[in-house]
Amino acid sequence: MNRVAVFSAGSWGTTFAAVLTDAGNDVVLHGRRQEVVDEINTRHQNSPYLPDVSLPHSLRATTEVGEALDGADYMVVSIPAQSLRDNLARWAPLIGERTVVVSLMKGIETHSGLRMSEVITEVTGVPADRVAVVSGPNLAREIAARSPAASVVASHDATTAKALQEACFTPYFRPYTNTDVVGCELGGAVKNVIALAVGLAAGMGLGDNARAMLITRGLAETARLGEALGANPLTLSGLAGVGDLIATCTSPLSRNRTFGEHLGQGMTVTEAAAATRQTAEGVKSSQSILELAQRHGVEMPITEVVVAVLGGTVDLREATGMLMARAPKPERYGH
Repeated sequence: MNRVAVFSAGSWGTTFAAVLTDAGNDVVLHGRRQEVVDEINTRHQNSPYLPDVSLPHSLRATTEVGEALDGADYMVVSIPAQSLRDNLARWAPLIGERTVVVSLMKGIETHSGLRMSEVITEVTGVPADRVAVVSGPNLAREIAARSPAASVVASHDATTAKALQEACFTPYFRPYTNTDVVGCELGGAVKNVIALAVGLAAGMGLGDNARAMLITRGLAETARLGEALGANPLTLSGLAGVGDLIATCTSPLSRNRTFGEHLGQGMTVTEAAAATRQTAEGVKSSQSILELAQRHGVEMPITEVVVAVLGGTVDLREATGMLMARAPKPERYGH
């Protein structure tokens, strides 16, 4: 039996903690708020994030970082991407010498342009072969209800990926292994930005053709950036690429699509954030992804338009024109 510490008790962190518990691990979930921790321990629920979902009775929660990490074989991290560095700096001294650090986060750090696994290795000193990522079409609410889902477990070390695969395999959650960490992380980060664009289009009433166009051309943007950064193209045609893109762009459970839809209906960024209630990673990562693309000479016109809308430099109608008035190109072209 593995000992697993999960940080923290948001919707996806709590859901994955339940998956790990159902898979037979000894899991401790870290929460910042005492009332959330108490509810998990006594009522086996996390109503602020997963209302009406029953959690495994053996899943334990704590507000103490040291208690959560004591003897942990795995440290699973699911917090807002832009808060990762500061939190890891505080937690790093308590991470065990053999603990595998697992990222559930789908974002690119602002200013540095680092992927989450890169932030983990830089801040903690944990070697890359002890870092893994989980990415795929994983809408937390459905998995928490034990609805069938699949995902990708990626690590530079195939043995680490295989061990984590076995640790989170359940009758309703099917993980596949991959050693392409770059492709898995890029697929998870960029799809959030494309989902914002799809939500914008939906909020404006632009129709299914526009949605299909944005999803398909968004995948092309992701593939171009992936190629420039050394990702395997096959990764982006799989669960961590097109699979995650479809789920995030089409589901009403998607925070990023919902945020974009609010914007498309005329809300401000502040109003959309309040209405969405939980973190939409694409909002803050979009600028970082665009800067990363520009450093590598990669064209990402949809991402560029999303950044402009979020920054208030173009309005919605101008945004549509920016995409549709671009010079004609072959469907497949390079950077």
